[in-house]
Amino acid sequence: MRREPRIAYLIKWVERGLRAHLDEALSTSGVSTPEYTALSVLRERDGLSSAQLARRVFVTPQAMNLIVLELERRGLVRRRQSETNARTMQLSLTSKGVTCLEACDRATLPVEERFLANLSKSDAATLRRALTVCAGALFDGPREGERPERDAPRPKRDHGIIHGK
Repeated sequence: MRREPRIAYLIKWVERGLRAHLDEALSTSGVSTPEYTALSVLRERDGLSSAQLARRVFVTPQAMNLIVLELERRGLVRRRQSETNARTMQLSLTSKGVTCLEACDRATLPVEERFLANLSKSDAATLRRALTVCAGALFDGPREGERPERDAPRPKRDHGIIHGK
């Protein structure tokens, strides 16, 4: 008897396919998927530090540093000193960054539409809720014996595939 695939495997399979399609959709904009994700997170959470942003984008702090330097070089983000900690730089989108992000949203919309094409609106809403609950179980607090992560990503209750729409 053939076994059903594990849900974790299916999620990873979907994530890999989604990433490939997002990379392709974003290729004409000159923005990588991690850059797009970082811009999207900053739209929702202005003023994050690079370390906080790295955790929300699921990249290393070193990789995020390179992403931030590139986004800053292109005028898409700006850094400013934190009012509460002189050693912390807070990140914000520039108006050019907002315009770029809106273009990326338009470029990636067909990917999300394709991804959900075989689901009814009700099934898509159910999938969104189920994935949000699953993400919350992983990130909304420590489990027994785990150390809490101060700035662990917190999925929004209404967030979309990437950027909170």
